Amino acid sequence: MEERLQKFMARCGVASRRNSEKMIEAGKVKVNDTIVTELGIKIDTNEDKVYVNGIQIALEENKIYIILNKPEGYLCTLKDERGRKTVLDLVQDINERIFPIGRLDYDTSGLLIMTNDGDIYNKVIHPREKINKVYEATIKGVPSSEEINSFCSGVDIGGYVTAPAEIAILRKDTETSKVRITIHEGKKRQIRKMCKIISHPVITLRRISIGNIILSDLKRGQWRYLTREEVNYLKNL
Repeated sequence: MEERLQKFMARCGVASRRNSEKMIEAGKVKVNDTIVTELGIKIDTNEDKVYVNGIQIALEENKIYIILNKPEGYLCTLKDERGRKTVLDLVQDINERIFPIGRLDYDTSGLLIMTNDGDIYNKVIHPREKINKVYEATIKGVPSSEEINSFCSGVDIGGYVTAPAEIAILRKDTETSKVRITIHEGKKRQIRKMCKIISHPVITLRRISIGNIILSDLKRGQWRYLTREEVNYLKNL
């Protein structure tokens, strides 16, 4: 069966399709005896042998779907050249190669879905899937009605105007407030930038749900397998 190289790599659990493309362009991928650097090449998945960084890859027979309650201080990458901790350090009991769907910033905690199913990855992150991502944040000060309306209408975070969002105040303190924020995009440090624009910088930030997948009472640093219902929900997006 013929298939685009980057899609095959994603289905093997190497990385997302986009990151697989970057690996191809960087000359890290070889098909049979030839290093491939151009995108768009198709391979015969039954005959061709694919190597990434010199290691042959193959489709994972066992599909893995988990959620992790990521603590602050961990990177959502498979490896860090500076030796910093990554989310893979928290899931060492899993033998299959898995990768995170999307990212949480180094200083953001909460729900992270991880899998070796490239098709699920693309379903979750594709722009056409307007999946609600819900966060709880502690921010400086208490937003006014005008600031809340501005936040919800969309703000310019530097060359990009965010889509309509939601923010609800859960608790007010003397100098801070706790809020629940709902977005369906995933720009880098988006919520932190949005809060800074309305003059209420984020102090702490935690993601509590992605669509119907809910963090619930999963302890920080712990993970669990998705239920059959949760997996079916993702597959049917």
